Amino acid sequence: MLLNRSIAFMMKPIDPRVNRLPGFGQGSIQPKAPLDQLGTYEVFVQAKEGKPFQHEGIVHASDIELAYILAKETFTRRFTCVSLYVTETRDVYVSPLTDGQTSSYELLPPATAGNGPTEAYEVYHLVKRGKQHVHVGEVMASSPQEAMHSAKEKFGAGKVVYNVWVIRKSNIRYTNEADKDLWLTLPEKKYRDAADYKAGDKLTAFLERVKHSV
Repeated sequence: MLLNRSIAFMMKPIDPRVNRLPGFGQGSIQPKAPLDQLGTYEVFVQAKEGKPFQHEGIVHASDIELAYILAKETFTRRFTCVSLYVTETRDVYVSPLTDGQTSSYELLPPATAGNGPTEAYEVYHLVKRGKQHVHVGEVMASSPQEAMHSAKEKFGAGKVVYNVWVIRKSNIRYTNEADKDLWLTLPEKKYRDAADYKAGDKLTAFLERVKHSV
């Protein structure tokens, strides 16, 4: 008995981001208890127009608006992107994680048909271990469980997916038209590029001055 308890303790994740994830299991998904610290928010970035959003990392913030600003400062200062969005970690619903040739979609527990209003959910796939989750589309569903099964029907055929995330669109803070001026100054900040310092030209000029002063 003691050994079993020790094994269970060792298998329990200690990362608070993992513990906050609602997970995906039998029955209804219950809301988490209020946090006693700043929440974590997942950040998704679109590098170029027409490219899919992909998960980039997390930020800690007191609310979703601050999380959006911190995400922009943290993940887009060194490269130009066209859009990003954030959502609270606890609003990301996660499928079972698998490996080998077993798709995560095959491990979904049965889901009962919902009778509530349908909403849009963003769907993300992890198709290679060690890489980021990438956006594959959206589905309409009345619950996260139903969204998982709808994603399986729409996006899961003929492929191995190691993990699936679904996120209710109403819980996402997207980039809107008013926010896009946040990126307008990035292409003008050439002082961040090493080439703009023209170190070679300055060294040549310095050596010329030294040669003529001798």
